[in-house]
Amino acid sequence: MRTLIMIVAAAAAFGFATQHTPRAQASEMAVESPFTDALIQDVATLESKLVSLAEAMPPEALDWRPGEGVLSGSEVLMHIAAYNYYYPSMAGAAIPAGAGVTSDYATVSAFENTERTRREMLGALQASFDHLKASVAAVTAEQLDDDTEVFGRSTTVQAAWFGTVTHIHEHLGQLIAYARSNDITPPWSM
Repeated sequence: MRTLIMIVAAAAAFGFATQHTPRAQASEMAVESPFTDALIQDVATLESKLVSLAEAMPPEALDWRPGEGVLSGSEVLMHIAAYNYYYPSMAGAAIPAGAGVTSDYATVSAFENTERTRREMLGALQASFDHLKASVAAVTAEQLDDDTEVFGRSTTVQAAWFGTVTHIHEHLGQLIAYARSNDITPPWSM
């Protein structure tokens, strides 16, 4: 219960409940837990912001990196997409065949480093969010307390899902900084 209260409070602080993300989408997925319901809404907001930001960034901004050895904007987007498959697998979700990522961590790096056109990059990002939303929606309240392992550490399925969306929030913030460093205003803040 304490975790649920923290998630709801965090969601309110970030204002995701005020976004134009239809709640009906979550209910159509037969969510059985307030936690997963909140995650689905949060993921939908993250998806909307990341896709709109990626679309607003011209190619030179997507190629920009703040320093040597640091991911570029497009590399950050593909990192998010790869982990939208990989993180759910650690919480028990099956990765779809042909996604380009498997439970073998080496495929995450290969996915991230695959050359893509802008259109292919946006398509890969969208497909990864479709998978992520469906994976969250499939989790039942009973499964949230199940044990799992994330990067060699024992945890619960609920904590693994919380880590999944925290990871995306971290990289959304990174991309906002990249955009603003290139004089691009995030579309939702205009």
